[in-house]
Amino acid sequence: MDENNIRKYAQLMKELELTALEITSDNETIRMERSNTAPAAAQKTALRFGPEDEAPAEAAPKSNLREVKSPMVGVYYAAPEENAEPFVSVGMPVKKGDTLCLIEAMKLINEIVAEEDGTIAEICVRNGQVVEYGTVLFRLGEEK
Repeated sequence: MDENNIRKYAQLMKELELTALEITSDNETIRMERSNTAPAAAQKTALRFGPEDEAPAEAAPKSNLREVKSPMVGVYYAAPEENAEPFVSVGMPVKKGDTLCLIEAMKLINEIVAEEDGTIAEICVRNGQVVEYGTVLFRLGEEK
């Protein structure tokens, strides 16, 4: 990929306030990342080519909720494949060991499983979003 294209994509990242961008073309892949100094409310997710994903569910009251955090840096996926039903949805009960989502890190797919029983009270990230270590993925409420 030539330098002009790289500069064009870097400018696009800046304009859209993206923290990561990965492009594959003609057996050539380029991944660009940058630190984000914008306030959390203004942060955008990685650019995805495809239909817009649904926004995360509205936040539930924060009392007595337990957080499920990302154990790694990578790309969050809500479903096992494109156009498939997500592993979990708001209000869904989960048991210890149930798959909650996938995180792709360095071309490896990692299953994130529930460490305890509960009910999904909030989904805090969007499908295709780049997550950091410690990013809150879900909030679990008491088991129904």
